[in-house]
Amino acid sequence: MYNIITIERRYASGGNEIGRRLADALGYKLYDRNILMEAAKNLDIPFFKIEGLEESSSGGILLNLSRTPLGGLSGNKDLPLADKLFLEEKRIIEEAAEEGNCVIVGRASGYILREKKNSLRVFIYAEHEKRIQRAIEKEGILRSEAENALKKNDKRRSGFYNSVTSQEWSDPKSYELYMNAGKLGIDLCVRLLMEAVKG
Repeated sequence: MYNIITIERRYASGGNEIGRRLADALGYKLYDRNILMEAAKNLDIPFFKIEGLEESSSGGILLNLSRTPLGGLSGNKDLPLADKLFLEEKRIIEEAAEEGNCVIVGRASGYILREKKNSLRVFIYAEHEKRIQRAIEKEGILRSEAENALKKNDKRRSGFYNSVTSQEWSDPKSYELYMNAGKLGIDLCVRLLMEAVKG
């Protein structure tokens, strides 16, 4: 049985909702935006700075650090703030994995925990048009804004993941499950994941 599930997702693919509903169904703790908030609080970063910092790490030193267990901030006081934020998020993710029974969304968590035998790495995607429609419905934005949001968020997520892992964000080889939520639907994705968790 898997007691750690990590989810990477394309913007507006339904990955966040799938993670939340899966955690609820399993009785697992959900780590998503709360990782960012906790990391920022621990680092005493003002809220208005958070949005621009997250998933914007340079990745210069982090590739090696991500290979070390519980790599903290000790000795890394001169790192850029974005890198410090990622390292603190990484520490929170590793602690969550030690406790187990958790669903972790984004933040390269699958890569960070790739050597954990009881972790299931998942990538959620959907066709372009389905994502546009979901962005319009969920965010209340115009189609032109949705198009820009898809490009901007996918580019930011992939750039961040690729820089800190040296792997391709959307490469199926990095995941045990690669799910098309646009075709399968949110409900079926959650049910399939619940079965997968049983091992």
